[in-house]
Amino acid sequence: MNQTDRGSSSQSVIDRPEPRFFWGWYVVIGAFIMMGINYGARYSFGVFVTPMFEEYGWSMSVISLAATISLFMYAAGGIFWGRLLDRMAPRWIMTTGVFLVALGFIVASVAANPAWLYVFYGVFCGLGASCFGVVVAGSSVGKWFVRRRGTAVGMGSVGIGLGTLIIAPMAGWVVQHFGWRTGFVTMGVAVFVLGTLVSQTLMRKSTPEEHGMYPDGITADQWRTVSSVDRSEDYSSVRSVLGDYRFWILAYCYSTGSLIVFMMFVHQVPYALEMGVDKVSAATSIGLVGFASAFGRFFYGWFSDRLRDPTYSGLIGFFFMTLGIVMLIRMTTPVGLYLYASVFGFGYGSLSTMPPVLLSRRFGRRILGSAYGTLSFFIAGIGSLGPLAGGIIYDRAGSYGIAWKINGLLALLAMVVLFFFRSARDEGL
Repeated sequence: MNQTDRGSSSQSVIDRPEPRFFWGWYVVIGAFIMMGINYGARYSFGVFVTPMFEEYGWSMSVISLAATISLFMYAAGGIFWGRLLDRMAPRWIMTTGVFLVALGFIVASVAANPAWLYVFYGVFCGLGASCFGVVVAGSSVGKWFVRRRGTAVGMGSVGIGLGTLIIAPMAGWVVQHFGWRTGFVTMGVAVFVLGTLVSQTLMRKSTPEEHGMYPDGITADQWRTVSSVDRSEDYSSVRSVLGDYRFWILAYCYSTGSLIVFMMFVHQVPYALEMGVDKVSAATSIGLVGFASAFGRFFYGWFSDRLRDPTYSGLIGFFFMTLGIVMLIRMTTPVGLYLYASVFGFGYGSLSTMPPVLLSRRFGRRILGSAYGTLSFFIAGIGSLGPLAGGIIYDRAGSYGIAWKINGLLALLAMVVLFFFRSARDEGL
């Protein structure tokens, strides 16, 4: 059967015997693994910053610019890949991305100047990562579910946290014992082998309608009982989405959250080292953020399915992010660093779970890939300034104190603004 997603929930769905296991859950498993690989590898960049700084003497802002370029390419790529996802299954999109990321890591290991690092880590890894990040993986899951969308997206997103928990400390261990160049090569090989296997097996189907099924694996009779708000597909173009002010509320809030998180991931390890924490423990703090976020991702998705307006689930996430930043400012010991990582990580877990949930609830499933790709352009594009901003602040102020205070204020403001978002298309809700 043609895998191309025609993008219409109104098309005829062929009733077939209900499968023993709904394929949508395979998509969740695939998204879980692919996002774990993606974010675990990319969020480990902070582990490589200090070794490159010590070897080359490049400033923090020069090294951080590589992460900023990577994030910007990730943002730009999300628009294209998101639109393509509305027309085909994610299988080859993800495989293409895996190849680019692997190539970028391996070639960046022999970087002898900043330009080399910018091209291969910044451009190749950033563009490749957008092929199997939250836009493609999260939207792929969102297309298969309605009633349990929040739970399914949350379960898939848990992979980000666990991937970060596993990969960041491993990267720290490899860098400490074998050097940052070996760390880059190891990362590239691992991404290629595991990413190709998963994308080619679990991510080869597009939407339930395209394969004779209904969302959530329910029957035709059950589908007719689903809320008309969830079954309708009123928005058929990105232009119509951009005309809704609620899209711009999401863009502002989650772009702010992204900027904060990306700055933290790149600079919290150098900050911890300044505070006297050893390299492995500092790298472990990144993993702990990921571990805590895994609980958060599932919680926010699960909780949003039980709320009349899932916006409140997103508000809780920004509250914990704000609280965590306050704890980091007061941190003086490794224990304090771990407490910050736990609280901030739990709040950060909402940033990948809630956007596709709120988007699909407001604008429907038909163009979810395109809508999320466009939103992700702002989220990751503005977020890409985080690492560079942190490096500039450090170079000028000589410490990260001002950066953390600005982040705290931004997180608090995002929480206030998100309060004005109404996620339901039916204004009567």
